[in-house]
Amino acid sequence: MESLNTRQELLLKALIESFISDGQPVGSSKLSKASDIGISSATIRNVFVDLEDLGYIYSPHKSAGRVPTELAYRMFVDKMIKVQPVNNNLIEKLKLNLTQDAERKNIVKSTNELLSNITGLAGIISLPTHKNMELKQIDFLKLSDNKILAILINKNNDVENKIINLEKNYNSSELQEASNYLNTIISGQSVHHIRKILLNELDDMRKDMNSIMSSAITFGKKLFLETNEIQKNDDLFVSGQTRLMNCEELSDIEKLKTLFEAFSEKNNILHLLDKSISSDGVKIFIGAESGYNVLDDCSVISAPYEFDNDVVGVLGVIGPKRMAYDRVIPIVDITAKLLTEALKSSK
Repeated sequence: MESLNTRQELLLKALIESFISDGQPVGSSKLSKASDIGISSATIRNVFVDLEDLGYIYSPHKSAGRVPTELAYRMFVDKMIKVQPVNNNLIEKLKLNLTQDAERKNIVKSTNELLSNITGLAGIISLPTHKNMELKQIDFLKLSDNKILAILINKNNDVENKIINLEKNYNSSELQEASNYLNTIISGQSVHHIRKILLNELDDMRKDMNSIMSSAITFGKKLFLETNEIQKNDDLFVSGQTRLMNCEELSDIEKLKTLFEAFSEKNNILHLLDKSISSDGVKIFIGAESGYNVLDDCSVISAPYEFDNDVVGVLGVIGPKRMAYDRVIPIVDITAKLLTEALKSSK
């Protein structure tokens, strides 16, 4: 991301705020009339040319004004916005909602619905399940040439079996060595911590690993990132998705259909939330940053929440890239923190 001078930053910020406010492409004359700008239309047009060359803005039509690109939104979120403090009445409303039910699943579900209502966006939340219990041991058993059985034993000695399909054949000795290596990593860790290790630390080290260690990471990713309860529909709550129909940028029927299918299937959304589970606070994905084409026209704001001092899930919202980040970011943040507090007294 190329740095901008003071004037470029000032005008880019004003352009983004204007576009977020009314959704209309921004022309130079519109910005020049803003009371706190004090720059002529001619100068603004010249700056627009520079910003366009740098990839921060573009013109959707030849005669139209400019609109921000994903690069512009990213700079706006990282450097330009000043988040609004959350209204005390809103905080009290959240607290009241979170203490009305002692059943953990109900608390999580109602929190998600309230988050959607408050922000006017689609609310998403991954649920705490038994998968967050610490694992004690993992073993692999060969079933056929490209299929193995993974046997997971948690700290309560409960056993869970999962079948993994692989691209190549492994013999029993290789499976034993792989399980031995994984057990040195996963023993005493919850699944979300294992996912964090597999997503970050071990993947970065992979180029320096021998074949057995690399195979073990392949097994782990298949097991914990691709097949771990990801098909269960009760792992994710989605609320208020129909609110997205009111967003002009998402009103295309085919776009909405594809987006609603993603909400229904849930796999990609869950994988995206997994990327947030190791975050320290709020994480923001703008457009293509999510890695999923279905979310190219959306932004996702998410934050992890805890139970028993352990991160067990992630909540957030999905909406158009043209959203009020300064208002939504702190709401998502405070909701995650209040949910963590509420779960301390839940069942």
